[in-house]
Amino acid sequence: MEALLPEQLPILLVRKMATNIVLAILVTSGATYLSRFLGVLSSEKINETSKMFRWFNCLAYSTLAALITRIVIFPAGILSETGYLLRFIVIILSLLIFYLTKKNLVYPTVFSAIILTFISWYFR
Repeated sequence: MEALLPEQLPILLVRKMATNIVLAILVTSGATYLSRFLGVLSSEKINETSKMFRWFNCLAYSTLAALITRIVIFPAGILSETGYLLRFIVIILSLLIFYLTKKNLVYPTVFSAIILTFISWYFR
């Protein structure tokens, strides 16, 4: 076996890392699609008005609410540079848009990013 030259080491590490990234993507994709496939198979037997289904529905919404609250109150990254008041103004405006557009989720999602950008730019 030949000796490894110092200039070959970065190339070898990049190739190994790229292989690991591709493997990670394949494994996580397989897990995601397997759970979705099993959900489709079992969905025929689920009664949507059952107490268990409603409990999982409440659990999903409460988890989503907790994540959104955490992002608003304890943001990470560039969102932490905006003040609490600005974030709450954006939330109130987004809720207003949500109800004015007959509970459409697309408009408040798009406009919340636009509103936050303009308000944070204006109040620098």
